[in-house]
Amino acid sequence: MSAETQALSSGQPLKVKRKAFSNTLTRVAKYTALRLVTLFVTVVIGIYLTILIANMGGYVDEILRGEIRERIAVGVSNNPAFRDYTPEERSKYIDERVALEEERLGLNRPFAVRSFAFLRNALTLNLGRAINMTSDSGSKQVTLIILERLPSTLLLFGIANLALFFSSVFIALSLSRHYGSFWDKVILVLTPTSAAPPWFYGIFLILIFAALLKILPFGGMVDAPPPDNWFDYALSVARHMILPSLALILASIFLSIYNWRTFFLIYSSEDYVEMAKAKGLNARDIERRYILRPTLPTIITSFALLLIGLWTGAIITETVFNWPGLGRTLFRAIGLYDTPVIVGLTIIYAYLLAITVFLLDIIYALVDPRVKVGGSGGGA
Repeated sequence: MSAETQALSSGQPLKVKRKAFSNTLTRVAKYTALRLVTLFVTVVIGIYLTILIANMGGYVDEILRGEIRERIAVGVSNNPAFRDYTPEERSKYIDERVALEEERLGLNRPFAVRSFAFLRNALTLNLGRAINMTSDSGSKQVTLIILERLPSTLLLFGIANLALFFSSVFIALSLSRHYGSFWDKVILVLTPTSAAPPWFYGIFLILIFAALLKILPFGGMVDAPPPDNWFDYALSVARHMILPSLALILASIFLSIYNWRTFFLIYSSEDYVEMAKAKGLNARDIERRYILRPTLPTIITSFALLLIGLWTGAIITETVFNWPGLGRTLFRAIGLYDTPVIVGLTIIYAYLLAITVFLLDIIYALVDPRVKVGGSGGGA
């Protein structure tokens, strides 16, 4: 019996496969653990910096102390029960009430100590209570405030951005097939118009369609009073969504089409595409296998970042259209120095971004055979 036959009969190839599989699992496990630790450290640093910025390094505490003292002093001066008090007695009572309120809000502790308490609560998603803002039900829980505004933002920005993403990709793909055509030149001419923000277009759309033509509402999410049945309610919401959605799309669509069109043109000029054309392959097959497939990781990345971007909303755009979403909530929270709400919105976004980046690394390895998770090149 030869040596090769003896190796096969002894099961050595099976042992080699098992060892290779075990090495692969070990490599992937190490890579996954390293990425999780790295992303966690990044989230911790980002959230703590947000806490420092939102509190202006502790200066917001001084603003809140001033507001508390002013509110209590005004209440005491307007209360007939304190008219017989001497100025010293009033001052003492006000100081006691201020001290109790500062203790209730935790302002009696140094900001450096409270900042780490904020960080611990943030990492455990214990978002706490808002200082000035309330939910529609009257609750001060930050979680309820965010959850009440979230559907409005997801509805508007979800529909607008998904329509923007898919339409720009398909239009760009079509233009890449007809490079130098009339519509290709039109897109090139219109691309600089994307320099203007959505709220800029929103103001003009309101002036034209709401003020001048009077065919669409100025703002808000639904008519007042709201319709009784769900069908009319849905139609009312759809009418109110037209202008803000159109503003969001107009502000980005031409630049997005131009970027994707350039991206597809770069891949369509590769040597392997020319080789496929020379072999006489169908144009649709070439487009699907040799242009779209290599760009799939980039398309997935853009789509994933778009999805988490839906949570942030747009501060000025939502304010212009009086849209009750997270962007307008953040705008109000900044104006009211409501740190828990600001930090709460940032925490959710940070977690979503970290999870998305981690999942993208895994997805890249699945859709692109060139990517080796945990390989010698440093991972995905």
